[in-house]
Amino acid sequence: MSIKTAQTLVSEAMEEIKTITSDEAFKIYQENNCNLIDIRDSNELAVSGAVEESINIPRGLLEFQFDPNGPLIQNGIIDTNKETILFCAAGGRSALATKALKEMGYKKVSHIAGGFSALQNSKFKIKK
Repeated sequence: MSIKTAQTLVSEAMEEIKTITSDEAFKIYQENNCNLIDIRDSNELAVSGAVEESINIPRGLLEFQFDPNGPLIQNGIIDTNKETILFCAAGGRSALATKALKEMGYKKVSHIAGGFSALQNSKFKIKK
């Protein structure tokens, strides 16, 4: 058995998940039809800012925070009837995270190609 590289895992995930552009994400966001989830770590947010109205859930906590019995789901902070759109800095972690949520049974889940880098050059508002 050979050990897979991180890039192999990302490539495999990309074949199974839905990837959208920052413009597509903005359209869904404007329609108030998504949970916009930033999976970057808090130190990344401190350095580069955050997308207004996004929810920060660091990648390491994602599956725990998306537990159907957890407070974010139970209290309606995350609406499972809406599209869940994930992003990280460049798109690798969010691809893996999107695959993980699909494996948990979430159907309406996608990630943004290019991650936060793409969002900085989009219609989304960034707060420092």
